[in-house]
Amino acid sequence: MKKYMIDNYKNLARKFKIEGQLIKALRFYEKAYKQPGAKDDVELLLDMAINYDEFENEAMAEEKYWEVLAVDKEECRAYYGLGTIYDRQEEYYKAIEYYKKAIELNPIYDRAYFFLADSYEKINERNKAKESYKKAIEINNKDFWSHTNLGSMYEEDNENEQAYYHMKRALEIIPNHYMALFNMGVILKKLGRINEAIDYYEKSIMENEEYAYGYLNLSIIYKENRDYKNAIEVISRGIEYNPHVAVLYYNRACFYININLYDRALKDIITSYKIEPRLKRYIKKDEELNPIKAFKAYKLVFEKE
Repeated sequence: MKKYMIDNYKNLARKFKIEGQLIKALRFYEKAYKQPGAKDDVELLLDMAINYDEFENEAMAEEKYWEVLAVDKEECRAYYGLGTIYDRQEEYYKAIEYYKKAIELNPIYDRAYFFLADSYEKINERNKAKESYKKAIEINNKDFWSHTNLGSMYEEDNENEQAYYHMKRALEIIPNHYMALFNMGVILKKLGRINEAIDYYEKSIMENEEYAYGYLNLSIIYKENRDYKNAIEVISRGIEYNPHVAVLYYNRACFYININLYDRALKDIITSYKIEPRLKRYIKKDEELNPIKAFKAYKLVFEKE
């Protein structure tokens, strides 16, 4: 009878969770937890830990994961859960320890490999990160984010053919994901495939008009080809959808300087500084901005003590 009550409350909690009623779900998990024998129910404790985590109550989530391990010290999901908590707390070495323990207990735990890779990347253990992403992919070759993140790492390390392979694979899994489309644009440009890069940046922008760096990178391609008209058109579109992104105004100012529209350039560079005051030292050192540095308005903003 007691086990029946625990299961009944768990089922009600799971029903409310599926419906998105997390507070009601937690209420029934807690009712189940009060029943005799509930503290030995690993599935209940794991459900509660996850639910607390979704409420950003990391202390209670951590407590429940430790209760799980007190019942079953070989429950890999509890070690994984602890790893995710320490990861968010930026205790990456501690997170790595728990992800590795989860993998030791379950060698095909692809999510543990994925987040292990992410933690290694955050502490700049790049080779270990790559190997962990590869392992996640070996277990699940349709893992979009493992392909995407691994491709990005290869691109950052100028291993561009490898980068292209993994980004292409990511786009076979989710063809219209803006980040993979953007990353493919970056890779293709580095491979000298400029027209294809332009196409992928445009596709990325279509999928997410509020991702500022799609406009930035595309406009820079046009600038490098001295096509300032298209560079300005693209980055102006970016500003329309991202009016608070300083780097867009900064770069448009540089484009305007190249076609001698100094008043517009000055207005943009001041706007970029107002949005992001830390840009001031870069602005003062940037020789491309020299044509506007004699303007009174420039001096009032950037040369005052």
